[in-house]
Amino acid sequence: MVEQQLIETVDENGNVINFELYDIVEVDNQEYALLLPVESSEEDEVVLMKLYQDGEDYVFESIEDDEEFERVAQYIESMQEEE
Repeated sequence: MVEQQLIETVDENGNVINFELYDIVEVDNQEYALLLPVESSEEDEVVLMKLYQDGEDYVFESIEDDEEFERVAQYIESMQEEE
């Protein structure tokens, strides 16, 4: 697990949403970030986003492809089952 880090994103409506970076996983040579909303009432809510490095900065991007999302979600579930 990575050390606690807060991430600030802006949604399509211009609203600022704060997340805690929970973990980073790699699937098919692509990194994905598991984010926990800071201001959420749902304890189990996890947001999954693509992660790109742009110079020294990281860019978080929504996963638009349903098959890609399912593949990554299944990988994460299999990791949890192993623990």
